[in-house]
Amino acid sequence: MIEQSVSSPPRGAARLPVRAGAGRYLILTVVFICAACGLVYELELVALASYLIGDSVTQASVVLSVMVFAMGVGSLLAKRLRCRAAFGFGLLEAALALLGGSSALVLYASFIWLGESRYALVGFSLAIGVLIGAEIPLLMSLIQRFSRQDAEGTVADLFAADYVGALVGGLAFPFLLLPWLGQLTGALLTGAVNAVAGGGLVLWLFRRDLTPRSRWVLVVVNVLVLALLGTAAVLVDDFERAARRAVYGDQVRVAVHTGVQEVVITGGRSGPLELYLDGRLRVSARDEFRYHEALVHPAMRGPHARVLILGGGDGLAAREVLRYGDVREVTVVELDPAVVRLARTDPALRELNGEVYGDGRVRAVYADAFTWLRGAADAGGVGGGPYDVVVSDLPNPGVTASTKLYSEEFYGLATRVLADGGRLAVHAGSPTTERHTYWTVDATLRAAGFGTTPYHAMGWPSGFAAGPDRVKDGTPAVSDWGFELAEVGARPSLGLARDAPRLRSLEGAVLVAGARGVERTRVWGLPPSTLVHPRYGG
Repeated sequence: MIEQSVSSPPRGAARLPVRAGAGRYLILTVVFICAACGLVYELELVALASYLIGDSVTQASVVLSVMVFAMGVGSLLAKRLRCRAAFGFGLLEAALALLGGSSALVLYASFIWLGESRYALVGFSLAIGVLIGAEIPLLMSLIQRFSRQDAEGTVADLFAADYVGALVGGLAFPFLLLPWLGQLTGALLTGAVNAVAGGGLVLWLFRRDLTPRSRWVLVVVNVLVLALLGTAAVLVDDFERAARRAVYGDQVRVAVHTGVQEVVITGGRSGPLELYLDGRLRVSARDEFRYHEALVHPAMRGPHARVLILGGGDGLAAREVLRYGDVREVTVVELDPAVVRLARTDPALRELNGEVYGDGRVRAVYADAFTWLRGAADAGGVGGGPYDVVVSDLPNPGVTASTKLYSEEFYGLATRVLADGGRLAVHAGSPTTERHTYWTVDATLRAAGFGTTPYHAMGWPSGFAAGPDRVKDGTPAVSDWGFELAEVGARPSLGLARDAPRLRSLEGAVLVAGARGVERTRVWGLPPSTLVHPRYGG
């Protein structure tokens, strides 16, 4: 049993400036703050890696596993600092504040200007994990200067403060830091708080344990760290503007962070309009008509009085639907109200979509597509009954966040809102570059009871704006969009509706030939995707 008090400090230790109880609570408060900051750093790395690299499950697994391993290494390395615990803890917190606070900036910069951020992600995960892992052993040495409890009770107090701090940091990140400050400024502020808490504890509470030289070193180091973080915070807006120019060019007209994603619009005045969601190209006026015509018109063969569009808040799929004069009602289910707001108000985007939201037949609903579809299925459709056509204009199925929208359960709900003989059109990724993803969607539709007809159309790639897939040898890359036309219990015909309007890019023969070409890429034996086990890639 180890028992020490402020009245009987260990041999060679300087007298401490406060009573034992007050000192103990001050240390536990710093443990709480440092734990909150550490979890914010961790979540920053996961969020930014998912945004920049994609596949959030993989990125979260990499960050968490590397950090936990590094924390164990840090705990072992902390043994070397216990003889100078106060000075070591002060330097450690300054280093952690600088690394954690700047991590988002460096990751973002490495992706924008180098085109790769995986190595930086692993490096920051390792370094931050080592520093976080060394905190508790050093704090254990410091708190024993004040604690009258046994060693087991002291450890329990430290871990309790650490876990509660992690809870607060975990809640503060999505509900305060991200919406109010953004990822870059939020990380910089967290680093500043970390530096003040760690440096303040050592320089005040344990100042008598430090030599004059050690005190000056800690003062200078912490001032430099705070100066660097403060300078970066002042320049962060200029940094973001420079990064956007590097990614999107000089024609950025709209750049907003909504509660769901980052929305950027370029061109529209002196060049073709392009719409990016979280850095990924979603609409290019150069050839978006190929995508939307190929997605919508094959499904309009047959009754189409009531049409449901899942996603498609930009209004472009609705534009193609409204080319049919006998359409009575179009429901657009969009997660992000900001996208619909831009589709209503941005002059270039409004011109591109034909001002569809001014048409009384179009109704926008702001909801998660899966949740809304489940409610509509339980109600047997909404309003006028089942739908004749459902158009799934959703993010790429290879993006982890959207996998539930390509699951067997999701398509099972779609069967319940479709009228007899109704058709479902699905954007399913590229059959040439994402074969496993594309044919997993096909297998999933068939498992849900649909007969399917696969087809594709050539167009502009939809990857990251800064990614190498967008430009090759100085010229724009060419990709393809893959689609599935599905009908419950039957294999639907791919021909266009007999009363289809004149199209700019598609003819029935072209689509049939495309379907045959897609069939040659088929991957047999793929299991369907479910909510429990998405099976994309591979």
